[in-house]
Amino acid sequence: MQLSKSEITLSVALISFNEEKNIGRTLESIQSIASEIILIDSFSKDRTKEIAESFGAAVYKEDFHGHIAQKNIAISKCTNEWILTLDCDEVATPELINSIKEAIISKRADGFEINRKTYYLGKLLHYAWQPDWNLRLVKKSSSPVWKGLDPHDILKIEGKTGKLSGDLIHYSYSGLYNHFNKTIGYASTSAKSNLKFGRKFKLTNLLFNPIIAFFRLYVVRKGFLDGVRGLFAGFSTFVYTFLKYAFLWELEHKDNNEN
Repeated sequence: MQLSKSEITLSVALISFNEEKNIGRTLESIQSIASEIILIDSFSKDRTKEIAESFGAAVYKEDFHGHIAQKNIAISKCTNEWILTLDCDEVATPELINSIKEAIISKRADGFEINRKTYYLGKLLHYAWQPDWNLRLVKKSSSPVWKGLDPHDILKIEGKTGKLSGDLIHYSYSGLYNHFNKTIGYASTSAKSNLKFGRKFKLTNLLFNPIIAFFRLYVVRKGFLDGVRGLFAGFSTFVYTFLKYAFLWELEHKDNNEN
């Protein structure tokens, strides 16, 4: 399907911090359909800004206010009717690009979910973390807004939604060390968000939810079919779930711990 960027009128919105290893691959995958690229950068210390600008991105410097706040800032700066929101470590497949074009032409919905597949330790995962549908392509007129609790942001709109064929390939982890470092960071952020919104620590959550999370990913979703990578993914889910409740307990008892 051959359309010019002016006919597509698509803005691509991203947030970044030190993403020079990823952002070029991401922007290259969508440059054929992006008539505008908006990047909210949290004062990266590497070449993220220069690489983004080489693809024609408009880069705005902004202190980091949390994933949700940053992504809402990015959306607010988009000027086109359609907005595609991406992370800097996601790559659109050719099939997805064609699906996006079709969706914009057909106008059959106000927003579209896209499945994300993780590229992990040298291979795509087909079962672990699957399916992973996320609302990503939306009309600006549908009042899109990011909600949820950091770091788990959820895009909401007013209107009808559909699903697209093709995937976003998620290059989220460079290796096991990077994976579990991020897992610990996400768990800490989640605990702080829960505390902020008044969610209390419960011992039953600490004891049972990690086991349930592992069972759901590794058995129910057949993560075991991804081999040892699926086992790593399942264990990381166990660790993340355990730590977010452990960190919440620590935060609730912080004053006592310091005395």
